[in-house]
Amino acid sequence: MDRTLNVAVIYYSATGTVFQLAKAAATAAEKTGADVRLRKVTELAPEEAIATNQGWSDHVMTTQHIVTATLDDLEWADVILLGAPTRYGLPAAQMKQFIDTTGPLWGQGRLVDKVCSSFTASATSHGGQESTILAMNNTFYHWGCVIVPPGYADPVQFQAGNPYGTSHVSRNGEVPPGETQLAAMEFQTRRTIEIARALVRGRQAEPAQHDQG
Repeated sequence: MDRTLNVAVIYYSATGTVFQLAKAAATAAEKTGADVRLRKVTELAPEEAIATNQGWSDHVMTTQHIVTATLDDLEWADVILLGAPTRYGLPAAQMKQFIDTTGPLWGQGRLVDKVCSSFTASATSHGGQESTILAMNNTFYHWGCVIVPPGYADPVQFQAGNPYGTSHVSRNGEVPPGETQLAAMEFQTRRTIEIARALVRGRQAEPAQHDQG
């Protein structure tokens, strides 16, 4: 019997685009029967900067109820989905700062064999989406994770067009993710969880196989 998987969807979002993708991921994970934690990373920008952008300040207010991510969320999770907007082709500093706090877990090997995937959004087309996803995946390599890309393993991927991970062009937050992007996020989440389940099943079967040998 499959045990319940723990899924952590950890994101940073300024004006809400990545938050919408993260919510879609969390909902998709819940539909599979997983235990899910939707977590935001700590905002680093000063209040003065946030106040200059109405969309940014509105989003901060409307997501006050979202719990802030901690290292416990990573250790608890079997599956980790990271989402961050691109900043000059790299993940936003808020996500990078959170990643940089994981040294103690990494040093103890507590992140090894987590099953992981990542997603992003940018203001413009070709705005660094792929390089941002690859940069987040670099972290997974160091943690010793199993990285799951969506590839073109579902018809929606031929519409979404990004085999590295779900991405969206928001035009500075003016264009929310559409049906295709949300469906791609759902597929990416399901695929990541399916791979994690297969890994768990294989490990559960190992003792029986050894006994038979």
